[in-house]
Amino acid sequence: MRPTMTELAKPRPLPAGLGRLVGAFRCSVAGLRHAARNEAAFRQELIASALLLVPALLLPVARLERLVLILSMLLVMVVELLNSAIEATVDRIGTERHPLSGLAKDLGSAAVAVALLMSIACWIVIAGPTLVDTLAGAAG
Repeated sequence: MRPTMTELAKPRPLPAGLGRLVGAFRCSVAGLRHAARNEAAFRQELIASALLLVPALLLPVARLERLVLILSMLLVMVVELLNSAIEATVDRIGTERHPLSGLAKDLGSAAVAVALLMSIACWIVIAGPTLVDTLAGAAG
């Protein structure tokens, strides 16, 4: 059964040691689950990353380049999660329109756009030449 918003708002006692790590991991999983179920942009980025993971693993590129391709996709998802956290915090404070609330949301959205551009640039620089060579070889 899913917890209610009131239950989610209750402070939890902080365990120590390994219990703290387990608790942090559970919170992380809950956050990822929430984002996957309730955040359309995160779902789109998750699907795109899953689809791009196959070519990232199969492209004949160096290990470091493969890592850059994969990490660039993960960066987009990390920034999207932070953007969602900013939006949730702003909405928690109040739903009325305020210039600073709008600015916070716009800046979070801009951060996602920059991360997407970075990822696209990585894919163009690393995967682009390989794909061009592959297509040229198939055509000739």
